[in-house]
Amino acid sequence: MRLLPWTGADGKACYLSTDDPGSLLSRLADDVEAAQLASAETVLAGSNAVLHDPEAGERAVRFALTRAVESLGDVLRIAVSREGGRGGIDVKKE
Repeated sequence: MRLLPWTGADGKACYLSTDDPGSLLSRLADDVEAAQLASAETVLAGSNAVLHDPEAGERAVRFALTRAVESLGDVLRIAVSREGGRGGIDVKKE
């Protein structure tokens, strides 16, 4: 079972059961994960810039932290998925 990089309408985790890593849904999940990782790199760079800017205000810091938390959740979901769902990481989004 593969943990997919999105949740259902009810907020619960979605899983894929297939032996075909080239299936349409597997490839879609791979593409979404790649986009999430690329986004996380951008968020990391932006957050780093905000943290090193002594002029950054509260709104900028809150925005950077919010985006960083979202990206961290995505990256943890990908890590759990790639290790086969083992481990005790809870990737629920609050």
